[in-house]
Amino acid sequence: MGIFRMEENLKIKNSLIENQSLTDIHFKQLENFGINLNKIAFELQLFNTGIPKAVLESAATKNDGILIFSLEEMDRLAIKFDTSKSNFSLEKFVPASGAASRMFKFLSEFLLEFNREHESINAYINRKNDTSLSAFIIGMDKFPFFKSVHNRLKEKYPDFDSWKRDDKNYFFIKFLLDKTEFDYANKPKGILPFHVYPNKIETAIEEHLKEASLYAQSNGISKIHFTISGEHQNNFEEIVSQSELKNIQVTYSEQHKNTDTIAVDYHNNLLKENNQLVFRPGGHGALIYNLNEIDSDIVFIKNIDNVSHNNLSEIAFYKKVLAGYLLEIQNTIFSNLEKLNNDFVDDNLLNKIQIFIENKLNVSLSKEFKNYKKESQIEYIKSILDRPIRVCGMVKNENEPGGGPFWIRDYEGNKSLQIVESSQIDILNENQLRIFKSATHFNPVDIVCGLKNCKNEKFNLLDFIDNNSGFIVEKSKNGINYKAYELPGLWNGAMAKWITIFVEVPLSTFNPVKTVNDLLKTNHQPF
Repeated sequence: MGIFRMEENLKIKNSLIENQSLTDIHFKQLENFGINLNKIAFELQLFNTGIPKAVLESAATKNDGILIFSLEEMDRLAIKFDTSKSNFSLEKFVPASGAASRMFKFLSEFLLEFNREHESINAYINRKNDTSLSAFIIGMDKFPFFKSVHNRLKEKYPDFDSWKRDDKNYFFIKFLLDKTEFDYANKPKGILPFHVYPNKIETAIEEHLKEASLYAQSNGISKIHFTISGEHQNNFEEIVSQSELKNIQVTYSEQHKNTDTIAVDYHNNLLKENNQLVFRPGGHGALIYNLNEIDSDIVFIKNIDNVSHNNLSEIAFYKKVLAGYLLEIQNTIFSNLEKLNNDFVDDNLLNKIQIFIENKLNVSLSKEFKNYKKESQIEYIKSILDRPIRVCGMVKNENEPGGGPFWIRDYEGNKSLQIVESSQIDILNENQLRIFKSATHFNPVDIVCGLKNCKNEKFNLLDFIDNNSGFIVEKSKNGINYKAYELPGLWNGAMAKWITIFVEVPLSTFNPVKTVNDLLKTNHQPF
């Protein structure tokens, strides 16, 4: 470590001792977590100064930030991918560590608030106007877990079939969530039963394995990577081991402990409990570190709950379309970089590449670009081209919660395409809120990534994070209100400096299971 770095660390340490009352115990905790002092100082600064909001220029729309391909173009791109994929290592990356608590939230609330002695379930539904609970009960026998829970109830209560309907429904919900029974709200979505087939019931994990074999296979091998919580790895491995699919390589990783972030009280003092600093997981943005460890050329990213019972071939087709366009853009970028590395670059070539950057990569060059010397222009253009690439599928907006595609302007005045969520904008600004609500498309997390450069070297993805694009959340623990910092989201700020391309894909490719009732939708039910 250089002398200046040592002096900087000592300065930060003394400041934390003086202003935050940290002791050797706390510094040992940081050392054990692998968290350096600069990270703590940076996060404290964010609490004190605030995080700048994204400035929306306009929503990305058809042919203005979102590409629309004809059927002929899509066929061509899918064929291009199929005929080229043997030259690349492919992998599917599935964030799968979160518990299913939100999926069963309305059922958990029902068990907490319902008083069996004083009202019926119908009376509760009417009193709370709980349409979710009503839909759950009406469709109960169509859930993939219905038989398992029902049989368990009959096993424990032999006269269960003769019970009143209200009692049956109540105990079904109770057993579904009870920690000594099925405990579904505390399990990861990936291991829950999702789809009913004639001879078996399949989980989201199994559906992702099938998908991977259709579009993430190269030279006979399909690779898939799940990010998980360590305590559930055995469950994942057991399900994978029972798969009938062959030639699938499955790997796992956990969110790195050193990506946890600090919590502070409302005076921006570090929160402590039992003389230990309080940390929280940094959010899904922490998974950029996991993605950075993937060694494949092309990576498909898709959420664990976005699977379908019925239209796998259609889903695979559109993945190939996105990947085919990625290869097409990547080939042009690599070719341009090779030309720029030649001894002589004429003005005509520079002009052609500039048009490609602005029209195909959606990047506006610096206003000062024309004033640069030629050598500086070349280096500047190379810095724009030499980045990881993401081609993101976008579906038509149907008021799903989450982010969407927008043109934004950064603090230097540069315009770019980004996926933006409501937490990133100033919702008190009427103009910004209007632009946000004008979005015609929604981000389904359907991303194909090119992770290597023109020399077939891995990019360091951490170099392309906008560290000022995280956000601060308010939480409560043991009756104490506090603030916490969440890292720039995986497909938001963590990829902000990537080459970004949006392509419209049909809504049929987006089948998330955000609540358990989503399993009643057509694409999660048998034909």
